[in-house]
Amino acid sequence: MKALVYQGPGKKALEDRPMPTIQASTDAIVRILKTTICGTDLHILKGDVPTCTPGRILGHEGVGVVETAGSDVTTLSSGNHVLISCITSCSKCEYCRKGMYSHCVNGGWVLGHKIDGTQAEYVRIPYADTSLYKIPQDVDEEAAVMLSDIFPTGFECGVLNGKVKPGDTVAIVGAGPIGLATLMTAQFYAPTRIIMIDVDDNRLQVAKRLGATDVFNDSDGLAVSKVMSLTGGIGVDAAIEAVGIPSTFVMCQELVAPGGVIANIGVHGLKADLHLEKLWDRNITITTRLVDTVSTPMLLKTVVSKKINPKDLITHRFTLENILSAYDTFGNAASTQALKVIINT
Repeated sequence: MKALVYQGPGKKALEDRPMPTIQASTDAIVRILKTTICGTDLHILKGDVPTCTPGRILGHEGVGVVETAGSDVTTLSSGNHVLISCITSCSKCEYCRKGMYSHCVNGGWVLGHKIDGTQAEYVRIPYADTSLYKIPQDVDEEAAVMLSDIFPTGFECGVLNGKVKPGDTVAIVGAGPIGLATLMTAQFYAPTRIIMIDVDDNRLQVAKRLGATDVFNDSDGLAVSKVMSLTGGIGVDAAIEAVGIPSTFVMCQELVAPGGVIANIGVHGLKADLHLEKLWDRNITITTRLVDTVSTPMLLKTVVSKKINPKDLITHRFTLENILSAYDTFGNAASTQALKVIINT
């Protein structure tokens, strides 16, 4: 089968690889129909994720059809159309019992990281009963791909951890796919304002179209002062970091109002300053989280009811044979105006 393989920092190739096989009775083999590329895949290619070793098939998102299922898989059978969760859950360990599937001692984020992933024609899914979701007939499969990772990530790590509630003022720093998914799901809670901050005018225009009340380009370094002017010098109830660099985490500290929440979503590869000399007396909560995908069934229902349309974030489509071009497009989003790309197998 064809698969996109990580060959070491800065190196990747489309290779012929053996078909995956059932290794445990709880496994399923899924024929991939559609997959995508995540910012985390770019982090791996930069060498930022040393736990991902050369030779790994990348990808942790996608939809497909169950080809075969192990003898202990009880809720799925051959021919079922399924959404692949970016998080693998055994459902039995201490962390899974707490709903912290991302820290599952037998799974967690393993696809495209510690085991071969979804940017291939076929993939092996461990603990298939609790790591795959049947796709309702009236859910578009392209929309479902967006629910593998970015929508539960934005909702759980940003909206839920940010404790967004009706009437709040929310600032989302970073208008990439994760930030935009956060914007769309934050509207479930009817905040008064959702302010998007980025340095890309195209992404800010998309944010405005998707429901942002205010957008600020921080290329001039004035976004914080503009937000403070907008909020009467108070700041925001929830400052959500969706970039993953030190300066944007510091910006959230400058944006948050007394009693507010800083919710970190971004993947940070460098240390970031925490200005306790300014925050120690302001009743600030700082939250961190890796997506657990506990919200995936609920998000599927919101897509069925047309409360959200994840396809709004899809900008480009490729075939698996052209996945290297897809990586070039996604990795150069500033010039290509890419958000999410769909890769059809």
